[in-house]
Amino acid sequence: MDPIEEQNNHSKEKHSASSIFKALKNAVLGTEADYTKVGLKKAIFLLAVPMILELVMESAFAVVDIYFVGKLGPSAVATVGLTETYLFLLYSIAMGLSMAVTAIIARRIGEKKKESAGASAIQSIFLGLLASVPFALGGIFFAKELLTLMGGDTWSLEHGYRYTQWMLGGNAVIMLLFVINAIFRGAGDAAIAMRILWISNGINMVLDPLLIFGWGPVPAMGIEGAAIATNIGRGIGVLTQLWILFKGGKHIRARLSQLYWDAGMMRHILRTSLGGIGQMIVAMTSWIFLMRILADVGSEAVAGSTIALRIMMFTLMPAWGLSNAAATLVGQNLGAGDPERAESAVWKIGFYNMIFLVCVSLVYFFFNQPLMSLFTDNPRVIAIGGEWLRILSYSYFVYGWWMVSVQAFNGAGDTRTPTRINFVFFWLVQIPLSYLLAITLGWEHSGVFWAVFVSETAVGLYTLWLFKKGRWKTVEI
Repeated sequence: MDPIEEQNNHSKEKHSASSIFKALKNAVLGTEADYTKVGLKKAIFLLAVPMILELVMESAFAVVDIYFVGKLGPSAVATVGLTETYLFLLYSIAMGLSMAVTAIIARRIGEKKKESAGASAIQSIFLGLLASVPFALGGIFFAKELLTLMGGDTWSLEHGYRYTQWMLGGNAVIMLLFVINAIFRGAGDAAIAMRILWISNGINMVLDPLLIFGWGPVPAMGIEGAAIATNIGRGIGVLTQLWILFKGGKHIRARLSQLYWDAGMMRHILRTSLGGIGQMIVAMTSWIFLMRILADVGSEAVAGSTIALRIMMFTLMPAWGLSNAAATLVGQNLGAGDPERAESAVWKIGFYNMIFLVCVSLVYFFFNQPLMSLFTDNPRVIAIGGEWLRILSYSYFVYGWWMVSVQAFNGAGDTRTPTRINFVFFWLVQIPLSYLLAITLGWEHSGVFWAVFVSETAVGLYTLWLFKKGRWKTVEI
């Protein structure tokens, strides 16, 4: 090769590496880029990187948490799983509200109405606080009754109920963490949302072993310590969120002068969020029914499913991060009057998501039991959880497209369409099919896992078909 040509190639490689590093730095630290105008691949990169890192930390905490709780035995893991069935109801409201918040904030930012975006943020926080009250009261005063209702064993009722009290009683920090991070994501401040979760869950992971097993002057609190660690970590995260929101991020700032009750704006946010809340409630309550069926099979089935779910959450979070980037890009580009750019973003992100989840499915297929054995040494629990991971691996090709197309609807503000879809495929297909296969036909836990595979593959294909029809482009919020 000619020396001059070789030098030019070397210079190009250095420039390319420098550009990638600069883009990565901007994505992690945050940028004031206008996501309705910069190149689409750059916009996806700047939004997706911090969203992926944010959710990777969230899922890492879930895995670390169940790792330490798993040392206390299957009943402790089952208590976490049973408590999470109620937290899933909370998550459904928090995530449904967050969908609306992301869509509204993204639309206002796309319309260049930053003052309105800040005001919407304040009212969203008020709504989140109101929604947390019933869960707090139920958890504090009726923890044992709630565990009994879900089929908790003797250990759960005598020792595990304090975990339920803490998790439900302190749920406001969970709710606000969801809602305020949705504000930042909708505005395009994904890097701030990422840093918040790293702070919050980093504290959780440090405190978990200290409070569960004790250390020096810190007494061992068992499963209760896991819940206390979560509340402390997330509480600090929420305080940090509020400080940044009022101080001002790259794209959004709330003002003290906006700190008042605006019934009209709150009604608008609530109306927009109803579809998202309904969407998540349908999906999450279907999981409650599945857990109840698994509880009838036995605590080992619940424990295996709970660990498998945590592993699934860990591996799915990067995919959800990509999907969240789609919601922000759809909302902002519709606000800027460019629906074709919004659609193009979804197709690009969907392809990236599919490639990632195909890789994950290969890991699930070949290494399901080794993954389970990282969290428990109970052979039965390992076998049950490993079977579910293997069955999940068959559906991930479709699942990646489903995640992105659902977020495209949500980012556009059309949260009602996914709600109707979820109602049909989760309540009318998944639950009855799970009961038929697991209980009536005696397939036990395997029946539940195969019912999930059938229903979620079908819902993915149908949702993608609806997205291609394009009606979401005309939604006004």
